[in-house]
Amino acid sequence: MTHYSTRREFLKQAGISAAGIQLAMGLPSLASALTTAPNRRQRLIFVFSPNGVIPDHFWPEKLGADFEFKRILKPLESFRDQVITMHGVCNRIKGDGDGHMRGIGCLLTGIELFPGDIQGGSDTPAGWSMGVSVDQFIKGKLQADPRTQTRFGSLEFGVMVPDRADTWTRMSYAGANQPMAPIDNPYQMFDKLYGQQKNRQMLASVLDGLQDDYRRLSQMISTEDRRLLEEHMELTRQLEKDLKTELSASKSEVSQTAEEAGHAVPTLPANIEEENENMPLLTKMQIDLLVNGFAADFARVATFQITNSVGQPRMKWLGIEEGHHSLSHEPDSNEESYEKLIKINTWYCEQVAYLAKRLSETPEPGADGSMLDHTTIVWTNELGKGNSHTRNNIPFVMVGGGLGWKTGVAHDFKSVPHNRLLMSFCEAMGYPVDSFGNPDFCNDGVLTGIA
Repeated sequence: MTHYSTRREFLKQAGISAAGIQLAMGLPSLASALTTAPNRRQRLIFVFSPNGVIPDHFWPEKLGADFEFKRILKPLESFRDQVITMHGVCNRIKGDGDGHMRGIGCLLTGIELFPGDIQGGSDTPAGWSMGVSVDQFIKGKLQADPRTQTRFGSLEFGVMVPDRADTWTRMSYAGANQPMAPIDNPYQMFDKLYGQQKNRQMLASVLDGLQDDYRRLSQMISTEDRRLLEEHMELTRQLEKDLKTELSASKSEVSQTAEEAGHAVPTLPANIEEENENMPLLTKMQIDLLVNGFAADFARVATFQITNSVGQPRMKWLGIEEGHHSLSHEPDSNEESYEKLIKINTWYCEQVAYLAKRLSETPEPGADGSMLDHTTIVWTNELGKGNSHTRNNIPFVMVGGGLGWKTGVAHDFKSVPHNRLLMSFCEAMGYPVDSFGNPDFCNDGVLTGIA
């Protein structure tokens, strides 16, 4: 029997095209072409929303399995058994930059920012982060092993992230001074995932070139995998249909603004707050693409950055005219602003819940359970509370079983450095480290009591 070092090599020898290989890579019955079977898939998604939360309506008061869902976390209640809340995790990183800059720039890197010329607030100016972010570190480890290698390794999604590149707009780093720009245009992300689409008016034809591949693959795979392949192709067709419908519906509405901003339709003009009414739809489109990409095993790590640090979306669909960042500076005594901030953070939680729902509805390819059972969503923020700019009690809420931690529980870690949580992510994904980011905050090792 001939053995191949990778499924990719096997599929090439079988005459499958490059595009068809991307669909086939996730099918477990083709694993027989490998000399060594792949390990259980583990996936990790970091979801960012900005400007802190309202702690009294966010954190559970009871700890353990008996915790309650406050108003902001209420959308996740149907996932109670798969939720983890982590109070008491603090970003202790000091140095250059204002609170928002250190909040997002050090969130996944756990290390200081370089000195630079980006001035913010009343603090010293700063530049990019001094180290790799945990998502990119894990990606590098996964990609170094043929058994866990995927087409992209990681995917960086965004929604309404400004075109400008500065410390407030980047959370993911390939290394020191190497920020990763998220893709916040779903049409561009679609192109990245599914091919060289030059004419978005012809999205419906993407699958045409795959029909021969599909027929070949159908003769090579199990009945179960044939069903998975058909489901994936149907998901892709539906996504193409949704994108084409949205393009047609939004073209006339967006074209004038896009022309003024110097962008080509259907790219939404970046950072023009009064034109952000499409934000809910964009978020849904990106989530659908993310789930579809994971189902195809294009990547096992992703970041999903909804706006940016000091983000100013005006959530008019919630009846809120003011920008989010401006509202976050209002004192707690301003009851009207306080209520609006609760609504804003609840909306962000609803997006996390939709992502969890999509994953829970998607069977895990080649294994029992759903994709949510093999994926952990980490919802986080650059601040613990907006009007104080504190980086204590940074929101960390997990959903899903990808890390293998005990779920359905609320923790209070009593003010531990968030570097220890970053180390815990690495260990849970199979890559233990002695430190992550600034080693001064790693002396006590990974968090205990979570597995």
